[in-house]
Amino acid sequence: MNNKYFKNSLLKKLVIIFLISFISKQGFSQNQPMYSQYMFNMMSANPAYAGSRGAISLNYFGRAQWSGIAGSPTTNAISIDGSTLNGKFGLGVQLYNDKIGVYSNNVSNFMFSTRVRVSDNGILSGGIQLGMMNSRIDFTSVQNVYDGNDKVFQENMNKWSSIFGAGLFYNNDKFYVGLSTPNLLNTVDVYSKNPKNNSQIFLASGYVFDIDEDFKFKPSTLIKMSSGAPVEFDINANVWYKNIFGVGAALRTGDAYVGMAEVQVTKQLRIGYAYDYTISALKTFAGSSNEVMLRYEFGKESKNVKSTRYF
Repeated sequence: MNNKYFKNSLLKKLVIIFLISFISKQGFSQNQPMYSQYMFNMMSANPAYAGSRGAISLNYFGRAQWSGIAGSPTTNAISIDGSTLNGKFGLGVQLYNDKIGVYSNNVSNFMFSTRVRVSDNGILSGGIQLGMMNSRIDFTSVQNVYDGNDKVFQENMNKWSSIFGAGLFYNNDKFYVGLSTPNLLNTVDVYSKNPKNNSQIFLASGYVFDIDEDFKFKPSTLIKMSSGAPVEFDINANVWYKNIFGVGAALRTGDAYVGMAEVQVTKQLRIGYAYDYTISALKTFAGSSNEVMLRYEFGKESKNVKSTRYF
């Protein structure tokens, strides 16, 4: 065997193994994708949110993170939810793909919530989600970069894991608070095949203040507690003008400053954009992150559905 080829092949394998191990330990394998505009689609973190908007809500989120790094994380998610039996129950479905380099997660989640009116305008919801996650390492995608005949690049790794999560959500016209754990089950590491505890707890809350007839101010926060990781805080503030246009800023502790804007194009259609400026140790080469959000709500013409919801 050619000694130079042997060394290069061994180096490639060691690099691949190191990168996979690093990605797994640094949190890509976590079950929940990260959104800067989470406050406009909290079903991604809390199944009790399903059906809370009083309409059939179709959502798309697309996120490209760390634009300065090749193979950086990307997320594409689509969800739909609505209520039934006069708003007593909520149903939802979420599909998303989370990808970084050769590593990807494909997730399907199904949500169910039950809703109880606890005051004149306050509703308490409890929800669960069931789903499956397919974790995959696609070595064949780098055959053109390295030697396509090397066996290490001719085989993919693939693993399925079950998802079971639960949450509580309370809201009235001005205030919301939610507590959830998106997955109570261990997932399976696609590389080592060992079970991993990826448990997370989310606590989210926000309030809408009336500044005057035209302006609304909505501060909100999301606290993320993950197994084996520091507690993270998302601190946000949004201002809305005439229920049509909103701008906001956020701080994600240890990670990024965020600017965002939303437009309520019609009663049914909302469009949002967020720009993340990285402040972590990756800032010198990671670049920015970009995120888009689209929401279309069927049934918003109904007089029983509020024309504007800020969460």
